[in-house]
Amino acid sequence: MIRTGGRAASLAVAAGVTRVVYEGLRRVRDPRWERTNRSGRSVGLYAGPAAVLGAAAGAGSGAGAFAVLAAGACGAYDDVRGDERRGFRAHLAALRDGEVTSGAVKLFGIGAAGLVAGALLKERPLDKVLAGVVIAGTAHLVNLVDVAPGRAGLAVLGIAAPGLLRGAQAAAPMGAVAAVLADDLGERTMLGDTGAHALGAAVGVAVATGNGRLGLVAHAAGLVAAAVYGERVSELARSPM
Repeated sequence: MIRTGGRAASLAVAAGVTRVVYEGLRRVRDPRWERTNRSGRSVGLYAGPAAVLGAAAGAGSGAGAFAVLAAGACGAYDDVRGDERRGFRAHLAALRDGEVTSGAVKLFGIGAAGLVAGALLKERPLDKVLAGVVIAGTAHLVNLVDVAPGRAGLAVLGIAAPGLLRGAQAAAPMGAVAAVLADDLGERTMLGDTGAHALGAAVGVAVATGNGRLGLVAHAAGLVAAAVYGERVSELARSPM
């Protein structure tokens, strides 16, 4: 993990590690990480774990690396063990019945990881909580928009790009995405929940690092609104027509 160095170094390390790991995983291949996409093509989820390791390697802080690895681990659990249930309410309902779903693991695991990372980044208690909400909320947002090839990667680039003006934290997720975006757009790979959540958490760390309290409040409010909207869309999708 890089603790010092500029934006270019973080971006280059993240991109290089991501690409090397991605190519290695493609050669190994594992049926648990293979999916059939909407076009009927067999696509590997190998970009996900590769992006996790790349973004963690290029992270500029221990908090950033921790958030990326924790969110990636929760996403990987869902990629391997997940079911077809969608939306927070469905997973919370299952939890009330004594079933711990992969969605519940993501919800509470990434939420807890965000709060830990936020506590490491900020000094005041309220700012710690707000930063945690931003990190976990951004992880969820990137996964929420991952509904078509390249969509999550493009979202990461769009959200993270302004952060380059404030520091190097945004460089790592951008470098990781850049290393696999062409393959994602070409339907040769997917980020999956593993990559989407991890890269979203990395962007969230960049946002939390570069903002004071007012910025954190604004971002947190927007992310909560997006989560509520996404939950509503999931409910409509499940409703019979």
